[in-house]
Amino acid sequence: MQEKHFYEYAVIRFVPKVEREEFINVGIIMYSKRAKYIKARYTLDKEKLRLFSSELDMDSLCSHLSVFDKICSGTKAGGHIASLDIPDRYRWLTAVRSTSIQTSLSRSGFSDNLDATFDRLYEELVM
Repeated sequence: MQEKHFYEYAVIRFVPKVEREEFINVGIIMYSKRAKYIKARYTLDKEKLRLFSSELDMDSLCSHLSVFDKICSGTKAGGHIASLDIPDRYRWLTAVRSTSIQTSLSRSGFSDNLDATFDRLYEELVM
């Protein structure tokens, strides 16, 4: 029997006007300390995003979201935060912020296949 891993995940949200508290789910981040697993994925549906804001700078949004990739990868491109251990990187990425890119509260579960669980959550919560 395959071992079940405890994991945590949060939904990545785009909040075009923070004062309105409206958001659209654009991605997900998930980690498991024991499995040394951290992964983020996001998708920008330009048509859907334009419904929220006609003044949207897609290049800037893509640039800001790419920070999730850089920090999750643990490479120098992610700066100092990417050199932290996986739980600290996850906590930094999911810290409460009042910016246009935010994450939901962290949720948790157990999985015997983290990649499959990640894909399922992504499909259910983002797509």
